Amino acid sequence: MEDKNYEAIIEAILFTMGDSVELDKIADAIDLDKKQTKDILEKMMEHYENPSIGVRIIELDGAYQMCTKAEMYEYLIKIAKQPKKRVLTDVLLETLSIIAYKQPITKSEIEKIRGVSCEHAVSKLVEYELVKELGRLDAPGRPLLFGTTEEFLRSFGVSSIDELPVLSQVQIEEFKQEAEAEMHVQLDV
Repeated sequence: MEDKNYEAIIEAILFTMGDSVELDKIADAIDLDKKQTKDILEKMMEHYENPSIGVRIIELDGAYQMCTKAEMYEYLIKIAKQPKKRVLTDVLLETLSIIAYKQPITKSEIEKIRGVSCEHAVSKLVEYELVKELGRLDAPGRPLLFGTTEEFLRSFGVSSIDELPVLSQVQIEEFKQEAEAEMHVQLDV
């Protein structure tokens, strides 16, 4: 055997792959035969039995996988149960409100309203499961249509889109004036 750190290489393979990896694939990757590779894996499995290590290597029908020790599950559950913190920036909220009120809507229609690209915002909203693809518009290029999800309704405490607040004509005029004033300030700079 060369002076390679086979244990470190195997550990990196199993950690990175996440799923089980067949013995022959591991052996091919490290350029050893199956018996030598299996001997190294068995030595590693013994090492991982140490109570100060939170993971172990298991054998599954001729394949090997790195996984968490069962006695660590209670701690993992505490982390997994914590709600994922989503940050809805002003850009995301603005894009989300356009989608909510105008759905189904394409990215180009959102961009026409916002005046800037919305690629990142829409992608983030899809990732947060607040927005989803509803299909394609029957038009040249067949652009994707977007709309809100059940998660959106849950997050905003409404049971349907019909429950979203409706703006009065006075509020719309106030918003228009604020937007125009903001545009004048930006143009004067």
